[in-house]
Amino acid sequence: MGLENLLPLELIDKCVGSNIWVIMNGGKEFVGKLIGFDDYVNMVLEDVTEIDAIEGNSKLPKILLNGNNICMMVPGGDGKLVMADE
Repeated sequence: MGLENLLPLELIDKCVGSNIWVIMNGGKEFVGKLIGFDDYVNMVLEDVTEIDAIEGNSKLPKILLNGNNICMMVPGGDGKLVMADE
């Protein structure tokens, strides 16, 4: 089965054990290793960096993110936005 046929929860399941960049409603951003999630997309990340352009980044050993507040997830993302030249 190709990636184009994956359902959202299947894609997230394939990300368990790898890095993921999570952007929350309200602008908070986290990068860490996805340890697990549930049907509501509540997520547990470890080795987390909270990205904050104003106050600076901070490290957290483990965090639980509420799925209701997740705006976007980037599998394999490291929190650095890269724009391709067109």
